[in-house]
Amino acid sequence: MESIRLRLDVSYDGADFSGWAAQPGRRTVAGVLVEALGRLVDASSLGLTVAGRTDAGVHASGQVCHIDLPVPAWEELEASLMRRLAALMPPDARVRAIRPVPATFDARFSATFRRYEYRVADTVWGPEPLRRHDTIGWVRPLDLDRLNAASQWLTGEHDYAAYCKRKEHATTIRAINRLDWRRDPDGVCVATVQADAFCQSMVRSLVGALLTVGDGRRDPGWPATLLTRTERSSEVTVAPAHGLTLVEVGYPAEADYAVRAEATRRLRA
Repeated sequence: MESIRLRLDVSYDGADFSGWAAQPGRRTVAGVLVEALGRLVDASSLGLTVAGRTDAGVHASGQVCHIDLPVPAWEELEASLMRRLAALMPPDARVRAIRPVPATFDARFSATFRRYEYRVADTVWGPEPLRRHDTIGWVRPLDLDRLNAASQWLTGEHDYAAYCKRKEHATTIRAINRLDWRRDPDGVCVATVQADAFCQSMVRSLVGALLTVGDGRRDPGWPATLLTRTERSSEVTVAPAHGLTLVEVGYPAEADYAVRAEATRRLRA
């Protein structure tokens, strides 16, 4: 049966999810999304594909995934699918947009970048109660100049093995094109990290290393010295998951979806 590919923009509070990917006996974002879709269509053949599999506790305001829906089902549901999903999804996960895309679109492999933000409150009293789910508390004052000085040496294409949980047959080479810190009007320090892709725990490991520079315990040049390592560094503490949010996934023009997907599939050497 002919199908149509749909792009779904999704946001969620990761606090009560065991990450994105479906896992037996665990509550996951993919699990609740497929369950909701399954009440409307045959969910067994949707082929749900996501831009980035976030870890347990990590949030998203700009997650992207795609599904393939039979054309008759889409024609029946097009006008009401958003409203129906809003009624079926739990309050901590929302589908914010649904639109048809070319069959060459791949939420994972067509992506040109993923951008994350990590929020840290270094105030004496800690994070504001209403932001406790997406902001960590840091007991030592943070120096923004030191954070940014250390961050600039971590951008570019490198082997981030020291900052990753290595997977068999997977590369730890990545290209970070943005890593910087700002202090928002509420006083919270926010790290912005953008790359074509990330390996598991990479962003939280980078933040964990940089925080020790920001509070004065490490020299600004120290995080970059770890880029010579070929294995995960025991000196790096992984920052807590709940401070991290996936805020945006970027894609090329429609005509370039397939080309980008093919390039992404090639293993970095």
